[in-house]
Amino acid sequence: MLSAALRRRVLAPTHNALRQGFAARVVRCYASFPDHQVVKMPALSPTMQAGNIGAWQKKAGDSIAPGDVLVEIETDKAQMDFEFQEEGVIAKILKDSGEKDVPVGSPIAILVEEGTDIAAFEKFTIEDAGGAAKAPAAPKKDEKAESSSDSSKSETSTPESTTEPEQYTSTEGRLQPALDREPNAAPAALRLAREKGIDLTGVKGTGKGGRINEEDVKKLVSSPAITAPGATFEDIPISSMRQTIANRLVESTTKNPHFFVTSTLSVGKLLKLRQALNASSEGKYKLSVNDFLIKAIGVASKKVPAANSSWRDGTIRQFNTVDVSVAVATPNGLITPIVTGVDSRGLESISGKVKELAKKARDNKLKPEEYQGGSISISNMGMNHAVDNFTAVINPPQAAILAVGTTKKVAVPVENEDGTTGVEFEDQITVTASFDHKVVDGAVGAEWIRELKKVIENPLELLL
Repeated sequence: MLSAALRRRVLAPTHNALRQGFAARVVRCYASFPDHQVVKMPALSPTMQAGNIGAWQKKAGDSIAPGDVLVEIETDKAQMDFEFQEEGVIAKILKDSGEKDVPVGSPIAILVEEGTDIAAFEKFTIEDAGGAAKAPAAPKKDEKAESSSDSSKSETSTPESTTEPEQYTSTEGRLQPALDREPNAAPAALRLAREKGIDLTGVKGTGKGGRINEEDVKKLVSSPAITAPGATFEDIPISSMRQTIANRLVESTTKNPHFFVTSTLSVGKLLKLRQALNASSEGKYKLSVNDFLIKAIGVASKKVPAANSSWRDGTIRQFNTVDVSVAVATPNGLITPIVTGVDSRGLESISGKVKELAKKARDNKLKPEEYQGGSISISNMGMNHAVDNFTAVINPPQAAILAVGTTKKVAVPVENEDGTTGVEFEDQITVTASFDHKVVDGAVGAEWIRELKKVIENPLELLL
């Protein structure tokens, strides 16, 4: 039987553990092992389904107290410390540093009470702890595609086999058919082939009469790619963060009907104001153009709140504060830490917060609440002087993101006092806002851009 103290710790998880979404910890007692607790892979973010094991901060035999870091875990977004919320002694480490894609809920360590015989757990295995959790389930297939696939399989009269390599030749690294004829394929197979960019002309399927079914196409997709003669390449493993980025971008482009509004902004006055403020601070802070743009997003979004909204399955949620997700490039991929309440912050506060969050993002030290949420986004490529303008993909469930190009000096016509026309050079940037048409209508998007342009070109309003 478990002691009263250990039962209390198991049955009364702390508020902090609940807040971080830790996976349930299960106590299992076996005849061959003393009383113990199985520590499982926690869910450190709402989207986390599996994590990578980093450096263990405790080893077998070490005591641990509430708040101590047990192990570093790489989630789908960041490297995070797993702060344990119970006390005891680590009896066994079940997952070594460097192990990848450990499903949430899988046993990773064993905890016992002080004074328990640690040596008794020397041969303890994951199977003794109930076995590893199942890997995340694959996305459900489209029902129509499944039915088409089933009908294709029912026509199969010969054993399935991969298509013979001789049916294809290689041209510039792409699969090309050796024969020229209309493909004999099931609808599901044609649909999958279109999605994967595979030409089925000349492919002989395993179905009745050589009909190509969905399984045949899947084998073509999974078979080693044919490359041009002499070509060299390197297959780079996909990190959990890169996979999350890919999933969210696909979700955004397929579920959000994007429309784009582009405008050219004169930033001459803004640059002069920035220079004056930085000089007057005597080095205490250094404002960037991006800091002004973030503040301008706050002003424009308060005037046109429809853009500061998100789609929530049949409900449009309109936010009362403007929390700007700022795109930051890291070695592992793009992440969007959030500057909260920019509508009520000053420029100095915004600048300091952006620098703090950007450093934490690059160091993989962001907390979930620092990158999850937000009401509107900004992506700035202005520091790359080769980028005049671009369009950005909406960060779901948000309804808008502003893409910012580089600052350029542009010749603009001016009328002289004598009535002649001359030329002056003006500092300009081109911005493009992407809107989710489910939430924001075209006229509303245009109104938001107009308010943004107004405040950028008259930047004293940003000081109010």
